[in-house]
Amino acid sequence: MAVLKVKFNQKKRVKLAQGLWLMNWFSVFAGIVVFTMGLFLKIELRKRSEMMDNAESHFVPNSLILVGLLSCAFNAFSGKICYDSLDPTKFAKWKVLLKPYLVLCFFFNTGIFFVALICILMRGSLDSTLDNGLKNGMKFYRDTDTPGRCFMKKTIDMLQIEFKCCGNNGFRDWFEIQWISNRYLDFGSKEVKDRIKSNVDGRYLVDGVPFSCCNPNSPRPCIQYQVTNNSAHYSYDYQTEELNLWTRGCREALVNYYSSMMSSMSIVVLLVWLFEMAVMVGLRLLHTSLESIANPEDPECESEGWVLEHSLKDTFKSTLETLKKIGKFNQVEAGAEGTEGEEGGKTQTIATVS
Repeated sequence: MAVLKVKFNQKKRVKLAQGLWLMNWFSVFAGIVVFTMGLFLKIELRKRSEMMDNAESHFVPNSLILVGLLSCAFNAFSGKICYDSLDPTKFAKWKVLLKPYLVLCFFFNTGIFFVALICILMRGSLDSTLDNGLKNGMKFYRDTDTPGRCFMKKTIDMLQIEFKCCGNNGFRDWFEIQWISNRYLDFGSKEVKDRIKSNVDGRYLVDGVPFSCCNPNSPRPCIQYQVTNNSAHYSYDYQTEELNLWTRGCREALVNYYSSMMSSMSIVVLLVWLFEMAVMVGLRLLHTSLESIANPEDPECESEGWVLEHSLKDTFKSTLETLKKIGKFNQVEAGAEGTEGEEGGKTQTIATVS
């Protein structure tokens, strides 16, 4: 029994072809939107590529760009087929290509669905990428004179100001690294010498943070040095008082920013996928309804269209049988080649003995 079997007359076929033509050009526009989203996401990731541990995060925008381009190409081609289907002489040249094209559409739509899922599931990978990238970036904060790292300080400062965050997981991350360059340290000072000698790695560590961690909404002047020293500031207790620093880590801020962006994009891609599936089903109905016309010389006669000629179960079985036949055919060919090789070897051996 055919799946989604529909009866058509000439008027219904024309309406279906015209509707599909409009839907295909709408899908071209949707493909441009997906392409633009992928390009925007790629630019946003490149802005902070110095704080990304690897290039895996660019898989999503690259996939969106590819899906957008393919969607434009597929739907423009499909729109041409639907337009030519109104003229039997023009449609005749597309009959041979329609079945392979519909198979390609099926795999393409499957790819769109997986891209939408990847957009949703990318949070975990993005979290680890930003965690490692921000740690390395903070280590190079002080290297303003090192080629290739001159702008790392500016990048991190602008990041902390823009996203209202501090450090990787919080402001205490700055206590564990030397973020002040040696060129601004007086190595003749006893305090500097003591701090450098106080740890094994010989780093100048302070309980302070860069100015970009300060929260301008706080009524109190920013306390960015000796953050954990209550006696260094009047009427101050860092454990009970609300600090005038950003308490949220930049990793959390960036993950939330990119995750919300990719979640929105996944919804758009899913809508595009549903629309593409509708176009594919409509094109299949148009194809079968035109193929099943009993009298081609009478275009106004009725015909039947369907998505699958047999039931889903029978179609699945026939597909498996076809694949098995192809596998057996390949085995027979391989066996025949091996037999020919053996016979050739025996002939050569007999000839040598003679």
